[in-house]
Amino acid sequence: MEHIIEVHRLFKTYETGGLQVQALRGIDLNIVRGQMVAIMGPSGCGKTTLLNTLSGIDEISSGDVIIDGSSIHDMPDNERTRYRAQSMGFVFQSFNLLPVLTGVENIELPLLLGGMKQKVAREKAMATLELVGLVDQANKRPAQMSGGQQQRITVARAIVNDPAIIWADEPTGSLDSETSKEIMDLLCDLNERKHQTLVLVTHDEGVGGRAGRLVRMRDGMVESDELHTAAQA
Repeated sequence: MEHIIEVHRLFKTYETGGLQVQALRGIDLNIVRGQMVAIMGPSGCGKTTLLNTLSGIDEISSGDVIIDGSSIHDMPDNERTRYRAQSMGFVFQSFNLLPVLTGVENIELPLLLGGMKQKVAREKAMATLELVGLVDQANKRPAQMSGGQQQRITVARAIVNDPAIIWADEPTGSLDSETSKEIMDLLCDLNERKHQTLVLVTHDEGVGGRAGRLVRMRDGMVESDELHTAAQA
């Protein structure tokens, strides 16, 4: 089995008010291409820090993170930024949509920033809107959409460039239970159909149960790591 993510002795220390706080304490973790992994644990255990260091958003203190054969933290900043834009998609709890842009404009933005021509970017964005079932929201702004619709737009923006990895931090955290299930149905379907690797942080046992692998953290370390048959509802 091919590992798309390899983590070796990963440490992350924050300095705050003259004190050193160890957020990650020697994490070792390998993730197989196409796997859907949920990272769970109590508040403050380091799960979001782990996601941010794996994706290159945060610097590491020591250790190594290898993504698709490349040591991401050895890359110069501009190369790492470009790599993230081309090979990764991000879904956050707070949606992070630009309020002045329509749904389709939010989705096509990363393509335009990557240098794609407007016509091609619009075609890809519309095709992705169809994939997430929101063609009718193409010309609406985020404020005109429900929370679930905004999160679908966020998912569409994350997958529009066909990334190898999707990182999701509490993707259902601000949604009601029915809408949460719809978003997880969508993410599970994309993971299965497009074979994209999906790594998500969640505090919701129901969401974690949808993943094929569950990594539990405590005090900056991996407490357990188990494969299981993901629930479908």
